[in-house]
Amino acid sequence: MTSRWQAVLFDRDDTLCTTDPGVYTQAGHWAAERFGLDPKDTARHMITHWQAEAPHWHAIRTPDEEAAYWATYARGLAGQLGLTHAEGEAFLSEYPYEAFLTPMPHAAEVLRGVRARGLRVGVLSNTFPSIDRTLRRTGLADLVDVPLATCTLGVHKPDPRAFTLAAEALGLPPAAILFLDDLPENVDAARRVGMAAERVNVHHAEPGVVHDLRDVLTLIDRNLAVAREVAAC
Repeated sequence: MTSRWQAVLFDRDDTLCTTDPGVYTQAGHWAAERFGLDPKDTARHMITHWQAEAPHWHAIRTPDEEAAYWATYARGLAGQLGLTHAEGEAFLSEYPYEAFLTPMPHAAEVLRGVRARGLRVGVLSNTFPSIDRTLRRTGLADLVDVPLATCTLGVHKPDPRAFTLAAEALGLPPAAILFLDDLPENVDAARRVGMAAERVNVHHAEPGVVHDLRDVLTLIDRNLAVAREVAAC
């Protein structure tokens, strides 16, 4: 029997949002004006520092632990750039993590469309506890009913528990949820717990992959039509 979806659960990075590489250039020019640094060297150090430190956030569970992580991160970046600790903190205050995120094309339009069809909107992202802050920065916070950071859940995708905990937070059985993510391992894991799931790749068109977020609304409409047909039989 076909279940009528009652919620759509989105991944954040490379699904609803993406990294804007132009922000590194902006930050480099800001640092040149503020501290006299070379813009290109600054951008390069920012990228390499993030690549080196990014693997260490997985064990974070609370906002206080995240704050401590970013304080350490700022000191490390300051050392890379030859700045004082205070200057490193000022740099990270001007260009925090969320400053590098921008919404995907049509993201807000699609979230509004999901709600207009009577479905709830959730976000499940492998990220820091501060997911609310990143959604506010991208202008999507008011369109999300249940934002979930895996750091707060205590388990990261593709662990099946991340998906079952998300279903509990939405107050729905997994079969009533459509999940969207750019990583195939996460899509497969969601399907294993009973969710409908589709892979998203808005950068490149691939067969069988959602490459325009507006196609999500078509998927919902088809599901609703099939559910009505089944109910009428």
